[in-house]
Amino acid sequence: MTTKNLQIATIGGGCFWCTEAVFQEIKGVENVVSGYSGGKAPGRPTYREVCSGLTGDAEVVQVTFDANVISYEDILVIFMTTHDPTTLNRQGADRGTQYRSVIFYHNYKQKEIAETVIDELSKYYENPIVTELSEAVTFYEAEKEHQDFYKNNPEYGYCGFVIDPKLAKLRKLHSDKLK
Repeated sequence: MTTKNLQIATIGGGCFWCTEAVFQEIKGVENVVSGYSGGKAPGRPTYREVCSGLTGDAEVVQVTFDANVISYEDILVIFMTTHDPTTLNRQGADRGTQYRSVIFYHNYKQKEIAETVIDELSKYYENPIVTELSEAVTFYEAEKEHQDFYKNNPEYGYCGFVIDPKLAKLRKLHSDKLK
């Protein structure tokens, strides 16, 4: 039996409900937790505070993955191709710094990989990639109602209009990486 090589990726690509739903379908992903990171306000932020834009936090997911099954590079390629990394502080109708495209790296190797992925993918986009690359800071788990949102609320309008198309894109571009 092979020992797992669990690692963490912390990424934000707009609403965390979307990013969470994408990574819950990927082979080698052990856990996906929605939360907040990157803010400057003291203490644990709430959803309402983050949505106000005043905390500086981004909606992110923390992805725990087995690097023996899927690489950090593959995680980032999936991330960068299932949201629009060329729009500053916006994904679709969601606007504000809390919806920014961001990669929080946990070590120097992750930073190097992220820089390489962004550089390599930039030639496929008409506009420049504006994904923020920052050192990981405190991750705050979002409230319970935001965890497993798509799984628990598939009939919710946002899921049909926003998340379903992202999942269709994921299935088209990365079918070999699906569970």
